[in-house]
Amino acid sequence: MRTLKVQGRCLAWDDGTPFFYLGDTAWELFHRLNREEMDHYFAERARQGFTAVQAVALAEFEGVTVPNAYGRLPLHFADGLPDPTNPDLDAGYSYWDHVDYAVEAAAQRGLFLVILPTWGDKFHLCWGKGPEIFDEANAYAYGKWIAARYRDKWNILWMLGGDRPLEPKHRAIVDAMAAGIREADANHLITFHPPGAKDSTDFLADAPYIDFHTAQTGHGIEQCYRSDEVMAKMAAATEKPYLDSEPRYEDHPACFNDRIGYFWNAQDVRQNAYWDVLAGACGHTYGNHCIWSMTKQPTSYFPCTWREALVHPGAEQIHHLKDLRLSRDYFSLRPAPELLQTQYPGMGHLVAAQGEDYAYLYSPMGAPFAAKLDAFPGARQVRALWFDPRTGEEAVFAILPPEGSNFFVPPTQGKGCDWVLILEAVR
Repeated sequence: MRTLKVQGRCLAWDDGTPFFYLGDTAWELFHRLNREEMDHYFAERARQGFTAVQAVALAEFEGVTVPNAYGRLPLHFADGLPDPTNPDLDAGYSYWDHVDYAVEAAAQRGLFLVILPTWGDKFHLCWGKGPEIFDEANAYAYGKWIAARYRDKWNILWMLGGDRPLEPKHRAIVDAMAAGIREADANHLITFHPPGAKDSTDFLADAPYIDFHTAQTGHGIEQCYRSDEVMAKMAAATEKPYLDSEPRYEDHPACFNDRIGYFWNAQDVRQNAYWDVLAGACGHTYGNHCIWSMTKQPTSYFPCTWREALVHPGAEQIHHLKDLRLSRDYFSLRPAPELLQTQYPGMGHLVAAQGEDYAYLYSPMGAPFAAKLDAFPGARQVRALWFDPRTGEEAVFAILPPEGSNFFVPPTQGKGCDWVLILEAVR
């Protein structure tokens, strides 16, 4: 079975081919969609260049008390465990057969399913509706059961947590669930989804079962304009790969307040994506507020249906970041703030990264900036290109001497006018 592995700060296939994690948050996928809807969702995400889909087995929206699209519930409450004997088989299929279908449907389209065994309210209510059903013993048993069910599928990653902080008793439950997963499945990578404005190194920096770390820079203002700083914080805390598993969602009301009248849009999505990846992230997660929830009846807080949201601009554009990242020597890229000789505060701040004979410098508002050109020893010249994050197009505009610095003016300026300057060594 072909598997993913950790290679330095990156993810790669076991033959060394680089893998860029381009995720989507479809938290309610198993719980709210039927099979035809799943097929449509996966087909669109595959067309758009996504590589991973994050979904929850025991979902947030009353996932153990409200049935799925076929009237099936996931658990026997007598012992708190899923039913592997499939009692609904004669009636069609069980809840877990529906999850099986999703795993296979994703695999047919080349997509990983990043499965959260449970949303966090099932072991730490904190807020939400729960119910809390896990302790260390049944968390271990459930982790072992669900991992055994999917251990032979190539397209599985495990994501523990589920938007809740970990106090000592909750850490013990997560540790137990991880132990169950690892006992049954030694092949698939494990990560953790933290609460808002936190990252997994805040709770599990010492956990040996974590293969790569994630942050939730979130939908408020605490971290959304400095998500690259959060990536740097994780880099300082761990030698493992890291990424943002829940940044600002497209179509999400800014700061959780739909009365403001501003919903995060494609420009906001691109800002976090390019900031994070050029700060060393091994991938990125896109999200749409109406897709994670699989909204079918719009409201002021969920402004469109999930089908409409599937083709919104951010979702259509995000693959350009993956394509850019894969277009040049993959494993050599590292954060390189030293290339920048100009900086701006807030949403306009610049980031830079350098690889073998190339560099990327991102201006999220199209603001002009000065950059060093002497980063490529032995180069005869430096080729300068503008990359458009909206279209993925690259255009050469100058050949420069490989010395000193130069002042660069992106083609357009203002909100929504983000650009990546590409510098290439000519030898």
